[in-house]
Amino acid sequence: MIIDCHAHVFQSWQGACGHPSSEIHRRYMQKVQTRTSARVFRKRDGKAFSGALLFKDGDNSWSGLRDDIAFRVGRFGQLDFTIGGEDYHSQYMPVGMQEIVAPPELMLNSMIYAGVDHAVLQTGWGYGAMNDYNAFAQNQYPRSFTALLNVDEGRAWTNEAAAEFERARSLGLRGVYFALDAFARYGFDERFDSPRFEGFWTRVDAEALPVFIEVAATPDYDLQSYVTNITRLRGLMDRYRDTRWVLVMGPPVGFFGKSGAWQFPDEVLSAYRHDNLLIEIMFPITWGGVWDYPYPEAQELIRGMRDLFGAGKLIWGTDAPNVERFCTYTQCVDYVRRYCAFLSATEKDRILGGNTDDLLKISERIASLDIAAARIPERQS
Repeated sequence: MIIDCHAHVFQSWQGACGHPSSEIHRRYMQKVQTRTSARVFRKRDGKAFSGALLFKDGDNSWSGLRDDIAFRVGRFGQLDFTIGGEDYHSQYMPVGMQEIVAPPELMLNSMIYAGVDHAVLQTGWGYGAMNDYNAFAQNQYPRSFTALLNVDEGRAWTNEAAAEFERARSLGLRGVYFALDAFARYGFDERFDSPRFEGFWTRVDAEALPVFIEVAATPDYDLQSYVTNITRLRGLMDRYRDTRWVLVMGPPVGFFGKSGAWQFPDEVLSAYRHDNLLIEIMFPITWGGVWDYPYPEAQELIRGMRDLFGAGKLIWGTDAPNVERFCTYTQCVDYVRRYCAFLSATEKDRILGGNTDDLLKISERIASLDIAAARIPERQS
């Protein structure tokens, strides 16, 4: 079974997408674009720029987001904004996405075409407040999707967040997505491992829910911030031994792999080797606009991860449909499935699905659905 550990469905970004207002949704979307690997262009002449246009230098929180740029959702996968009368856009989604919307059937048909059997639906506030829509997709297509829940990371310790966590669990969502970048909304006023969060992490641990944690280099977006956050994660993993963790997006190449080989500080390597941590393999979403398919640079980094950690710690994902701004969904599986010749068939089976299956018990759940279906007598004509 081939399982994509990182995919998305979402409603039209023209709306609030589950947030209390469209304005809150826009702020989340704008924050994502400030440090995106997507290409940013000036519409007039196609000149390339960076997401730094979207925020005030020196303030990485929401208060640093520029509010004078008319940030808005465009067409053809673009997020538009205007500065000094000039229009710009971030090509965040594929150009062929005429309206920014991704119903479950889009992901499902992409999977069928590429030969992918199952996908884990992750979240992220830029996509929306995803608990209801992820649950909808999972319930509609239980043999194809396993969905995660989202929490208000920066306020996960509050009663309101606890109530939403319990509601999300009642919807049948099967893991927790937790992103450090979301703390920007509150000015990075809390640490994710602070005593205030003990009740939240204890609740997650008691539920035995896997945590898919996206460790951004917050608050300063530099190497030291990343190392500090990974060290804090190591402390959490040591404290909550019944919790399995997934390092969303995998190790940042920009910090540790730009030479073509991994160079990890000891404290980072120690955290990555933790028994309870799995590591995503997800290179095209970030580097597909720099490297050419079939990504020999990524293949060498995967070889390095296999050699350092073993195939049993690695799980393949795509970040579809976003990744199709750089390559097709089929290419995103084939650069591993067809071109990582140094991986044995057994190692590919583990990386391309087996490890994720073990984590989320996907095969067991599908088998139980098949048993239940077999018990339903056929309707008489």
